[in-house]
Amino acid sequence: MKLSLNGATMMKADLATDVQAAAAAGFDYVEIWAAKLREFLKSHSLSDLKKLFDEGGVKPLSIGCIEHITFSDTAAYAQIRTECEELAAIAEAIACPYIVVVPGTLPPGGLSSYEVIEETVRVLRELASIAERHRVALAFEFLGQKDCSVQTLELANEIVQKVNRPNIGLVVDSFHFYVGGSTIRMIDALDPKRLFVFHINDAEDLPLDQLTDAHRLLPGLGTLKLKEIIEAFKRIGYDGVASVEVFRPEYWERDPFELAREAKAAVDSVLMGS
Repeated sequence: MKLSLNGATMMKADLATDVQAAAAAGFDYVEIWAAKLREFLKSHSLSDLKKLFDEGGVKPLSIGCIEHITFSDTAAYAQIRTECEELAAIAEAIACPYIVVVPGTLPPGGLSSYEVIEETVRVLRELASIAERHRVALAFEFLGQKDCSVQTLELANEIVQKVNRPNIGLVVDSFHFYVGGSTIRMIDALDPKRLFVFHINDAEDLPLDQLTDAHRLLPGLGTLKLKEIIEAFKRIGYDGVASVEVFRPEYWERDPFELAREAKAAVDSVLMGS
C-alpha cells in the first residue's frame, strides 16, 4: 500500500508543515485538513497551494471533511452544498482525488435503516453531481459512535452501492470499524474499487463505550486487530492508500517532524508484519 499522513494527526501544525513533515518522513500523500487549507488560502493563492505539493515531495490524497451531510435543516444543507462546491474546485486545481464526507447524527427518536439509507443515498447523489463537475470523488466515512446515522461498514457499503455513482466510494477507519462493531466479513463483501481510503490507527484498551477519538494511538501501539483488517483488504485485492489519522491531543503537542517519523515507522511495522 501507498502511505499517507492525515493532517488531523498533527492538528496544531499548519498545512505547509504537514506537507514538509510527511515528505521528510517518507510518506507518499497528505490528507488535507480543511481548516488548515482555509487558513493557508487566507494568505496564499491556489497556485501557491499547487506549488506547495508539486515541490513538496508528496501528493494530496483528500480534503476532509464535510461533516453532518445528512439530516440537516435547509440552511445547513445549503451550506454543505456550497462547501462541497468550494472544496471540489480546490481539489480539482491541485489534482486531489477525494473529498471526505461524513454522515449526520440520528435525530431524537431514531430512524429506521430504510430512512437512513434513503436520506443518505439522496444526499450523496446530489453532492456527487457537484463533485463530478470538478472531476473529484467523494469518500464516504461511517462513524462508529452510537449517535451516528451510519455506524457500520455493512450499512455504508449498502448505501454506496445504492448510490451507484463512479465518484462515490468508502473510507474505512480502523477505529470506527472497531467501535461501531463492524466485522471482517463486511470487508470480504466489498468491491475494492469502491474503497477509496483506509484510515489506519489504533486505540487504547478500554471498554467500547468509553473510547473516544482522544484514545486513538499510532498503529501497532494499541489493541485493534489491524493485521486481520489488512489481510482482509489483501484478500479482496485492495492495494490503495493507508493513511495515518490519529486525533490524540497528546500527539498534537509534539514536534510534527518527529511525530511524522514515528507515524511512518509505526505504519511500516504493522504493514510489514501483516
